[in-house]
Amino acid sequence: MNRVDPQQPVVLLGGCLITAEAYAPMAAWLKRQGVREVLVVPMTRLDWLLTIWSFGWRRVLDRVDDRVKQLQNQSIQTTKVTLIGHSSGGVMLRLYLSHEPFQGRLYAGSRRCNRLVTLGSPHQAVRATPLRAMVDRRFPGCHQPEVDYVAVAGQLDLSSEHASAFSRRSATASYRRAADVEDCLGDGLVPVESALLSGARSLIQNDTAHGGFFGDIWYASTQRLEAWWDFVVNGEGSHD
Repeated sequence: MNRVDPQQPVVLLGGCLITAEAYAPMAAWLKRQGVREVLVVPMTRLDWLLTIWSFGWRRVLDRVDDRVKQLQNQSIQTTKVTLIGHSSGGVMLRLYLSHEPFQGRLYAGSRRCNRLVTLGSPHQAVRATPLRAMVDRRFPGCHQPEVDYVAVAGQLDLSSEHASAFSRRSATASYRRAADVEDCLGDGLVPVESALLSGARSLIQNDTAHGGFFGDIWYASTQRLEAWWDFVVNGEGSHD
């Protein structure tokens, strides 16, 4: 795999039912680190609800593709783009990288993107939705060898002050759906073992919630963002 330019532009696809505004601080922070441009894929809650069907996924991936091509056309310094996907967005981006047709489209995103960072993405789940299960079945692990895959998982102590009341009530059922066990570690929604991707560079962050609804510190919080971006760029980082 060739070296990835840490300043190359980024396309960010968020998580289910989370609108683009939630990721604006992350985009601004990345630009302050020297990333040339960051585009957040615009998504409404209705867009996410439609992703229970294949055509809904196609609508989302069409938007990803448009923004990747837009960044390539704007840039005179690089021809490659970094993808960042939070939660379900990370699973969908694995499909975007593939070279197999989907719903009449052939995205072949790995021709344009050479890095994928996933944040709390449910890559494997015992009771995955049919489309997420399809991705893991057809494109297991790091399916495109030319792409640098980085998987970031969160561990949230449900008894700590960082966990929300909602996490404390719902995490056990969420973990059971994903891993078929109740007693496991996760970010309040996705178990660690589900968020890690076979063959990817992996980072586990302590005291990290899936999103703001699950705890006061999540993947987009500055202290966590700094750590996982350093790991992505430099291959270094801690589990804190």
